[in-house]
Amino acid sequence: MRPRLLFDDRDAGFEDVGRRARAASRASRRASSPTARALVQDLELTTLIDAMARGDALVGDVAERVLLEPLTDPERISYRQQILRDCLANPDAVRELHALSASCIERARKVSWGFMPRRPEAIVRHSHDVFTTFLESFRALRRFSDGHAERFTAPGLRRLFEMIARELDDAYLAEVDRHLRELRFDDGVWLSARLGGGNRGSAYVLRRSPRRGRSPWGWLGRWWRPRRDNGATALTYRLHPRDEVGLRALAEVQDRGLETFANVLARATQHVLGFFNALRAETAFYVGCLNLSERLAELGAATCFPEPLGAQPAARAGAGLYDPCLLLRVGHQVIDNDLAADGAALVVITGANQGGKTTFLRSIGLTQLMMQSGMFVPARSYRASVAPGVFTHFKREEDATMTSGKLDEELARMGLIADELKPGSLLLLNESFAATNEREGSEIARQIVQAVTEAGAPVFFVTHLTDFARDRYERERASSRFLLAERRPDGTRTFKLREGAPEPTSHGADLYRTIFEVGDVGVASVDERTARR
Repeated sequence: MRPRLLFDDRDAGFEDVGRRARAASRASRRASSPTARALVQDLELTTLIDAMARGDALVGDVAERVLLEPLTDPERISYRQQILRDCLANPDAVRELHALSASCIERARKVSWGFMPRRPEAIVRHSHDVFTTFLESFRALRRFSDGHAERFTAPGLRRLFEMIARELDDAYLAEVDRHLRELRFDDGVWLSARLGGGNRGSAYVLRRSPRRGRSPWGWLGRWWRPRRDNGATALTYRLHPRDEVGLRALAEVQDRGLETFANVLARATQHVLGFFNALRAETAFYVGCLNLSERLAELGAATCFPEPLGAQPAARAGAGLYDPCLLLRVGHQVIDNDLAADGAALVVITGANQGGKTTFLRSIGLTQLMMQSGMFVPARSYRASVAPGVFTHFKREEDATMTSGKLDEELARMGLIADELKPGSLLLLNESFAATNEREGSEIARQIVQAVTEAGAPVFFVTHLTDFARDRYERERASSRFLLAERRPDGTRTFKLREGAPEPTSHGADLYRTIFEVGDVGVASVDERTARR
């Protein structure tokens, strides 16, 4: 039995998330590679993950892993989307299913205390106790399935409930209950064996108890006594309570007889525990999506299910895109933007400082990751080609350790991205290669962007390198898109982007006037004021 709520044809492999959530801090778990860590930092994914988790470390851990392992098959994305639609329509039932699996694991953990015995007899006793908790969970799962199955229509959920009804039917549950009663060994452990070399026992087999009634002559059992049973002779011998050597020998015989059975029972216990671990982890992702959806709805933000397309030909278009992390931080609605970049190998974004360019770039990256995770996206509508990977290269602060220059650090990060970049990957550049002068930075950007786009990877580039932007506009206007951050004549930013030719200025004087609270005057006038003071 496997839930398969994240993949239709294989397990998600997230059964270890509970242990990882308890054993490691969020910071040490997040993002295994440098490029993944950069993605988390640049897109501010922590804000999104925390909104999905709502304080639940397990939900946050699963959400992080799903977001950082995006799907590349549109059919698999649609499989998750169908399940998520059902979950959004039945949030209470999904949370109940998640809580049911979590409570089963918690009860099993309390029974075992995290201790796995080594002796076969102890393994059987431990497995019996754990399976007793499983039987209660099986019954609860069956009741849940019977009560809620008709409310779900997604193929993945229908398959899960049909499997529960088929595998956990009344006959199976009754059989498990009967076996658990037998595993208490109320009549003792019944074994058969053959006499092997050196008069040692061999070919031990665990036998089912004949469940005979107790004889009123049981007190005679301390003597050897022959008994006829189907033509075989049975002998009974009782050890003296202080015969420690005999007790150890008897325990050794019992362990040899129980060894094979104990191994099978332990594997069965781990298999069932693996099912509930997988069910808890996979439902945790959908619980995280419910948490995020509810929070965005509280803030009045629009969401939609995107249309995932094949990698070729490249397509990317949407309406009402916004940065959900910014929305979650400020707690009120933010400015959204539209995108029309079908067939564009390069999208260059220029314009006024603090005009919303970086926020728009983050919205592109987050929307792509959320789409390829099978989630809804922060937009009114969106469709895009899947990408084998999403990479970010945002500007960084100066190296405090002074071990390398800023340009060295930028090129080193770009080298790491180049090692992992594949055709169709999405590369987001934010004010990259600006650590040197205009001419050199533009030349570096020109060569890198050309190499990446020729390799078949679309690029979104927020830049103030006017030489680079103007050159690309004049040479590649037909195959590229050029967006401009709007600025009103009085310097006000609308945070809207429109198509337009790159401007020769970023309007830094607007920021200067805002920060130093001066009017619409030149630098010379400011110098004169300072001199007079």
